[in-house]
Amino acid sequence: MTDAPINSSATGEEAQVLEQLGIELRAKAQAGDLVDISYRVVDSPVGSLLLASTPAGLVRVAFETEGHERILEVLAQKLSPRILKDPARLDAVAQQLDEYFAGTRHNFDVPLDLKLSTDFRRRVQLELGMIGYGQTWSYSQMAQRIGNPKAVRAVGSACATNPIPIVLPCHRVLRTDGSLGGYLGGLEVKTELLTLENPRFGGAPGTLF
Repeated sequence: MTDAPINSSATGEEAQVLEQLGIELRAKAQAGDLVDISYRVVDSPVGSLLLASTPAGLVRVAFETEGHERILEVLAQKLSPRILKDPARLDAVAQQLDEYFAGTRHNFDVPLDLKLSTDFRRRVQLELGMIGYGQTWSYSQMAQRIGNPKAVRAVGSACATNPIPIVLPCHRVLRTDGSLGGYLGGLEVKTELLTLENPRFGGAPGTLF
């Protein structure tokens, strides 16, 4: 998995200078404990992904369609303005995403930070990790799993606001009739992820039940 370019309009020499400045800035920031959120942007088969983490763990995975600059602004407002691009701190996540898209990884093993979610949504989002690779649950099943079978709509909202998609696989939750429902990254991306995990999916959601 490769990082998106720092500045596509810079010459080769300018890019080297910018990279060196970035290295020095990251070193000084880390030495002074001045960074609360590290981030990087990586390419993937479903478009570029913004990865952001706090010292506690991965706090955000954002699709390109969400607007990466906007997401960084939201993180600055809700968590901390001390944000720095620091790819090395997200190497493990990037590597596991690479393995996932290659079909060799079925589960993620990285620390998570769900402080962007309310208590209820956090319960739902953590439960997403219990859905097996290539399997799907309905929103109704999710509501039953958390012990609140009437909370189907709230479960849908928790899935729709999942701050760590793919790693916490909200794409594996479908409507009771087998239709896709919604997805933060768009229905094409949801279909692509489900097909990656189960080639028989083929746009027929009901076949996964």
